[in-house]
Amino acid sequence: MGIRHGSKIQHHSKPISKIYLIFILLLLIFTPRVDSSWWYIGALGARVICDNIPGLVNKQRQLCQRHPDLMQSIGEGAKEWIKECQHQFRHHRWNCSTLDRDHTVFGRVMLRSSREAAFVYAISSAGVVYAITRACSQGELKICNCDGHKRGQASDDKGNFDWGGCSDNINYGIKFAKAFVDARERMVKDARALMNLHNNRCGRMAVKRFMKLECKCHGVSGSCSLRTCWLAMSDFRRTGDYLRKKYNTAIEVTMNQDGTGFMVADKDFQGSTKNELVYVENSPDYCLTDRSAGSLGTAGRVCNKSSRGTDGCEVMCCGRGYDTMRVKRVTKCECKFKWCCAVECKDCEDLVDVHTCKPHKRPDWLDIT
Repeated sequence: MGIRHGSKIQHHSKPISKIYLIFILLLLIFTPRVDSSWWYIGALGARVICDNIPGLVNKQRQLCQRHPDLMQSIGEGAKEWIKECQHQFRHHRWNCSTLDRDHTVFGRVMLRSSREAAFVYAISSAGVVYAITRACSQGELKICNCDGHKRGQASDDKGNFDWGGCSDNINYGIKFAKAFVDARERMVKDARALMNLHNNRCGRMAVKRFMKLECKCHGVSGSCSLRTCWLAMSDFRRTGDYLRKKYNTAIEVTMNQDGTGFMVADKDFQGSTKNELVYVENSPDYCLTDRSAGSLGTAGRVCNKSSRGTDGCEVMCCGRGYDTMRVKRVTKCECKFKWCCAVECKDCEDLVDVHTCKPHKRPDWLDIT
């Protein structure tokens, strides 16, 4: 099977499954200035591919060629952060959904300097850090290992412990992600580039924020009189939850006159933007399909009739109303433990109401012939 690059087809010795091709399409993700992007490197991963991706700047192409194994880790991490993005926004009008047959994956939302773009840049940057750090610690990369620099004694709220084991190498993950992900933005001096760099950094730091202490107990009968500890990354969901809250409180900014930084649009703002997501352009309401604005609309989306939140039918459907359909749902019930060692359940059927947003009604004058 071949992969098309312009008018040429390159053949690979290993077959690529349908699922793998779908994954490649998922990785054809955003960049506001070119049609291709560095995100599909993880799926393709060969030196010759690096040379033929027009979305890469020179530094990214050099890093790609030098470290194909790291590129594979980035590709694997992409699946994780896309899934996390869609989890965080599953009950919102904009639900981080991908677009079929659209190389930008998220549509033109990435071409806008909105708070949704701010979140995507932050969570994707965090995903690169997380994937590379994990690969280092698991011994999958030649260039890095886990971090064995911490030595000696330290203490926490449980008492003293000895540094031991091998901590997750978060500093290497951050270093490489910064060099690779930020390379394109550093070549441009405009408000969007500054915004992307800022949000990329917020994403990287979010992973480090949730490093946790893990320990192994030593002593008679597990008394834990002695402990050996190391630092490990928390589950990626904690990073996603944190950045989701930062999305809610994202700050609108404008570029200052000399083009070196931001000014907060709200003159009454007194805090610091250092650890906050920032955006330059207001978001569309995402109620109606508008490809030019990156909006898929909410027609057909499932909503919660009893909720007053963002997943509620009134909010999700933008006041257009909703349709109700009764569907059969099969669940496991009357589960019993059977010795030894299984759980046996029955399949129970019940009818539930599913509510979906009505489509936008066309103006009458559009139907006049």
